Amino acid sequence: MEFLYDHIKMQTNIFGIDLSGPSNTKESVLVSFEARNDSLQMIKVIKGVTDLSIYDAIVENLANVKVIVGIDAPLSYNLGGGDRKSDKDLRKHIIAKGMPSGSVMPPTLTKMAYLTLRGICVSRFLESHPNKEINIVEVHPSGAMALRGAPVKSIKKMKSSTRAKQALLQWLESQGLVGIDVSGAVSDHYIAACAAAVAAWKWHLKESVWIFKAEMPFHPYDFAC
Repeated sequence: MEFLYDHIKMQTNIFGIDLSGPSNTKESVLVSFEARNDSLQMIKVIKGVTDLSIYDAIVENLANVKVIVGIDAPLSYNLGGGDRKSDKDLRKHIIAKGMPSGSVMPPTLTKMAYLTLRGICVSRFLESHPNKEINIVEVHPSGAMALRGAPVKSIKKMKSSTRAKQALLQWLESQGLVGIDVSGAVSDHYIAACAAAVAAWKWHLKESVWIFKAEMPFHPYDFAC
């Protein structure tokens, strides 16, 4: 006798999270997509996500769904402070593409420490869920866009320029994202979340353009673009 479950194909949902510090959650954005062959179909956008809303959005439909979560925040820190080996390596690669060195900051730097704290917390509570189909990767949206050929001038100006935002949204659409807002009226956090989803998707497909593999036990997640 054959079981119906044998014929159920597991769906893959890709989440991109542009995380902010724990006291500034209004700037955090979560986007989710369904992977469909060579494209990602947008499912939802949640602005101002709290830790609870991140958890609820990711675990609400886990039956027969594989979940890939790309988090734009450090998910570990260097013992003794400063750069991790992964930070040094990524910085070298994105500088070669014309990005400023400050695009990659040490996780324990004063302005980064609270983001690192939240990133570690979010990854750990997702990891604690009993469903083993939640897969987490640390991502760097600006680095992912630069290393994948997005216009670097637009990446540098995406916080302040509508034209730059529009150029990056059109570029993201060319990478296979379907259903995103390409008007340029969205925030840079929305763009970063979408780019985080691209990096996570490519990591899942083993098509990262840059990757620093997890080093247990202190750096338990891959870091990829």
